[in-house]
Amino acid sequence: MRLQFLGAAGEVTGSCFLLEAAGSRLLIDCGMVQGGRAAVARNREPFAFTAADIDCVLLTHAHIDHSGLLPKLVRDGFAGRIHATAATIDLLGVMLPDSAHIQESEARRARERGRDDAAVPLYTLADAQRCLTHLQAVAYDREFAPRHGIRSRFRDAGHILGSAIIELWVEEAGHTTKLVFSGDLGQPGRPILRDPTPIDSADILVLESTYGDRLHANLAATEQAMIDIVERTLFERGGNVVMPAFAVGRTQQVLYHLHRLTRLGRLHDLRIFVDSPMAAEATRITRAHLALFDAQARNLADWHAQGADLPYLSFTASVAESIALNRIRAGAIIISASGMCDAGRIRHHLRHNLPRRECSVLIPGYQAQGTLGRRLLDGASQVRLFGEDVPVRAAIHQVGGLSAHADHAALLAWAGALRRPPARCFIVHGELAAAQALHDALRARHGWRVDVPTRGQLLDWPPRGPSAP
Repeated sequence: MRLQFLGAAGEVTGSCFLLEAAGSRLLIDCGMVQGGRAAVARNREPFAFTAADIDCVLLTHAHIDHSGLLPKLVRDGFAGRIHATAATIDLLGVMLPDSAHIQESEARRARERGRDDAAVPLYTLADAQRCLTHLQAVAYDREFAPRHGIRSRFRDAGHILGSAIIELWVEEAGHTTKLVFSGDLGQPGRPILRDPTPIDSADILVLESTYGDRLHANLAATEQAMIDIVERTLFERGGNVVMPAFAVGRTQQVLYHLHRLTRLGRLHDLRIFVDSPMAAEATRITRAHLALFDAQARNLADWHAQGADLPYLSFTASVAESIALNRIRAGAIIISASGMCDAGRIRHHLRHNLPRRECSVLIPGYQAQGTLGRRLLDGASQVRLFGEDVPVRAAIHQVGGLSAHADHAALLAWAGALRRPPARCFIVHGELAAAQALHDALRARHGWRVDVPTRGQLLDWPPRGPSAP
């Protein structure tokens, strides 16, 4: 058996792992790299394997950094099944065509600017639609056999709707090896989704580390911070609050808290605009999967369905409606994608609100290195938007308690639930400082053999001889 780390190794995005076992070749995730021009170039590189040789894909969840290169995989010759939960499949039906639209739009703009090197889209809408025909739904907690000699089970990861931890049992030469891929783990004790499922054993554990070096604020402090930012911006300074949020997961989470705080009387007179057609569709899909919610979220959904005492909430659909939001000078909460500010309608709202001291930008999620969102958090005095230098005068805030990722303590607790230590543990999906912090903590607390793999690194299993990895 051989495992190769092809993405999210020493970095947060681009999740992709190649498993060669029992005579088959499987991918776990096939994600897009995010974060500036270097990421764009990475996504255009040929795959490190022949797409037609891949037998199947197991997908942890729908976020583009885990799923975004699937249309490219199909275009390049992949003909197998892509196994994912039913909710993930519903979300991909929105997200992959939207991603293809972005690719086509960017290529068109590049042609208009005479940049021949980027004039061909990474993949097209037709590629994305073909990709959707390869999807195969998998229920949580039920074993299935994606290939001969390989069994798998998807467990609830609590990260976003449909997210999964993947358990794999590989049978070779009379010996069974169990691999566990955490995917992205959610923070336990948070409302909306259920807590991540504890796993009892693994021979090889591949564990995410997005927030491996820090702790999240508690929910009470997070909600109070949201109240303070909204009240100071809307009612004291007379500006707008602009929130870049992932269309899937984060937008629904933000709406949950704004509705909850309104229900409790802690916020009032809110005018909320969700300016993302994909977020609107993702919110509809989320409501269709209430069985995956925890009790708190189901109770709030029941209140919302009654239609009493709700804040004003509008989902914009057309480009004209989106443009009209930029004429609002005060009193609006504008939630828009992309979550890292690198594409989509959020860039227009930043262009109109960043120069205004009375406005605020409230960032509720992780911002990868190289993204516009990260530059804002790092204190940029001006940013480049649509060929213009835009001054940053608005207040920039980050509310970490809304993260959909497990923090340092939660990652350690989830890993510590294993009843026996894994023979090998690999820390992925984190910047090097975060990955190294989790690596050090796991070694100190449990004495595990832990590694932070580099991109392209190989693991041959079982090891051969005293010098084997």
